[in-house]
Amino acid sequence: MIRKTLRAGAFASAALMIAIVSGTGLTGAIAQDQTQADQPAAVPTQPVVEAPEMVRFVSEPVVQDISAPEAQPGPTAETLHALVATFPAGDALSPELTCLAQAVYFEARGEPLGGQLAVARVVINRTDSNQFPDDYCSVVTQRSQFSFVRNGRIPQPNTSSTAWQRARAIARIAHQDLWASEVDDSLFFHATHVRPSWAGRKASVARIDSHIFYR
Repeated sequence: MIRKTLRAGAFASAALMIAIVSGTGLTGAIAQDQTQADQPAAVPTQPVVEAPEMVRFVSEPVVQDISAPEAQPGPTAETLHALVATFPAGDALSPELTCLAQAVYFEARGEPLGGQLAVARVVINRTDSNQFPDDYCSVVTQRSQFSFVRNGRIPQPNTSSTAWQRARAIARIAHQDLWASEVDDSLFFHATHVRPSWAGRKASVARIDSHIFYR
């Protein structure tokens, strides 16, 4: 009986081995695992990400026109007398223009307008030269330069006079360069009734009424 059981067990073991080798007689779980093992592994599905919109650049810079507005032109006239008349009598002057007008008034108020403009031009030319101060008041009050200046102070003109109003207009015209002067780039002048020692060392540019101008 024992041998029969052993033989039956041996047959059963042999049958199981044959089934394993031949692939038959497997349980469902084992067969399923085997089938899945024979198939290629599934590739995980990746989420679709849209590419960001590319930034586009222009090849040339965009330049905005920010040019400054054109400067307003000054008054014009056919003659210097007519130009002087275009300036109102009561308008205020800056301290610098006041000094320039005072130089015109005290040096040349009895001269023709061309002579007054020439005096103003000399003062302006000096501010542009490295030989003299940089502003009108300092040029006019510089020591031993203008005979009407006393101890560095400019006298008070007769502000109600026509001569003062003309001097004010001439100062504005010269400052704004609205009328050409024949003295050009002159830096010096003197009255015709005197002969300073420096005159022989300078080049004469023009003579206007009772003044001679030099560069």
